[in-house]
Amino acid sequence: MTQSKHHPRQHKNRLFNYLPLALTLLALAILGSCTPPKPDASANLAYFKTDSSQVQTGGVKMIPVTTASGKHKVWTKRIGNNPKIKVLLLAGGPGIPHDYFEAFENFFPSEGIEFYYYDELGSGNSDKPTDTTRYNINSAVEEVEQVRKALHLDKDNFYLYGHSWGGLLAMEYAVKYQDHLKALMVSNMSSSGKEFNRYVRQVLAKQIPAADMQRINQLSENNNYGNPEYMQLVMKHFYARFVCRIPIENWPEPLTRALSKTNQPYYNKLQGPSEFGLLGSLKDWDISGALNLINVPTLMIGAKYDEMDPEHLKWMSTQVKNGQFLYCANGSHLSIYDDQQFYMKGVIRFIKQVNQK
Repeated sequence: MTQSKHHPRQHKNRLFNYLPLALTLLALAILGSCTPPKPDASANLAYFKTDSSQVQTGGVKMIPVTTASGKHKVWTKRIGNNPKIKVLLLAGGPGIPHDYFEAFENFFPSEGIEFYYYDELGSGNSDKPTDTTRYNINSAVEEVEQVRKALHLDKDNFYLYGHSWGGLLAMEYAVKYQDHLKALMVSNMSSSGKEFNRYVRQVLAKQIPAADMQRINQLSENNNYGNPEYMQLVMKHFYARFVCRIPIENWPEPLTRALSKTNQPYYNKLQGPSEFGLLGSLKDWDISGALNLINVPTLMIGAKYDEMDPEHLKWMSTQVKNGQFLYCANGSHLSIYDDQQFYMKGVIRFIKQVNQK
């Protein structure tokens, strides 16, 4: 091959052709060197570190609480690590422990949501004093506040979630202590005992075969709640329809485990022995007129087959200052299980919306 010959001026022209590109790259390099560096991820490492001088317990913390009868300890457990999103879970009942919330472990951690189990005093893994004078809403609210302080939850990261009785407790807490809250979630809980009883007696009871409902009423009138026949009828016609619509023999183990550990005296004192209406002290409870005092972002969750009227839950979402409503069209009182994917996605979406704002 013959080698081509180029005039020196041709080489010079080529250099001038590349000069603009070279100057542009140089300018970008200079600008890049002047751009402030991104925050070092190691800045938050202190939050994730464990104290090597202390025995580690997998996130479990026994928290001292003061009651009228003295000091006791309640059980809590942290799952996940996120200093900006901390969700405290309040279980139902009253008196049902945290166990049935274990389903959250399949959803929250992968979304970067830190959350806390908590067993109320007298329930689950917490101390079980025999004093029953603390079986009232005010004592329960003050216990939550003591737990909040011990877990270092505040208005910048504290999301309070309550299911059923836990939802009642969450609303009462928000009315009194919302200055410490970032957001509130109320799942499957109406705003008054009167409203609860109206819906159960006027709507749900009419969906039960007349002969079976008559027998349930007979056993109730005779205070024969311990009769196996009563429980059999209630499980078939109430729990299977309005509490969890998964076939009872296939109910998730965390749910059956939680129910087996219910603090029955606590439950009976506030709820009463019947599922067909509140007979305990909660029958006169009413927070409807105070919902407008709640200013923090609030999610109300209702379901088509719930024992609570979903239309009333939707109304509640309009009474708070910054409310949203999540409707589970396939769920019941435990939509956390029988409409699980929709339920969890809705809760996670709400948490992330609040966090982004």
